[in-house]
Amino acid sequence: MRRSIFAALISLGPCLAAGVIFAQDAPRLRGPEPFTKETPAPPMSRPVTDDVRVMRNYPDQPPVIPHAIDGYAMDLNANKCMSCHARKFTEQSQAPMISVTHYQDRAGNTLGGLSPRRYVCVSCHVSQTNAKPLVENVFTDMDAMTEPERQPERGRR
Repeated sequence: MRRSIFAALISLGPCLAAGVIFAQDAPRLRGPEPFTKETPAPPMSRPVTDDVRVMRNYPDQPPVIPHAIDGYAMDLNANKCMSCHARKFTEQSQAPMISVTHYQDRAGNTLGGLSPRRYVCVSCHVSQTNAKPLVENVFTDMDAMTEPERQPERGRR
């Protein structure tokens, strides 16, 4: 009996400590209102639609989508992205062709069509918006790391 009470107290200790840790204030990303109060949703950020290619920051970085994709169909029967970016449509659309890696399986074997693991474009590629960042971006470009004279000074805006 004593052993079971002792075991229960020992197992209860970490749970109580965890409760104290979770009760502390965490950084808020939702605003000044408590999460239990219903507040109107902020307006959606507008997509960047200038169609300008954005420089990649590191090798093999998926390119960002430089246009709006609202309403693009992407299901088992349709992939709207492929109506411009598939090899056979790029001359007409002037869109860049998707990489040959999208036609390969995990082992590197060439497939007759788009690889199922590459079918959902937005799992790697993201469209850009004019949203203000929630936290400061401290990312350092690969070229800036190898060329010290290109490194921006911290704290300047």
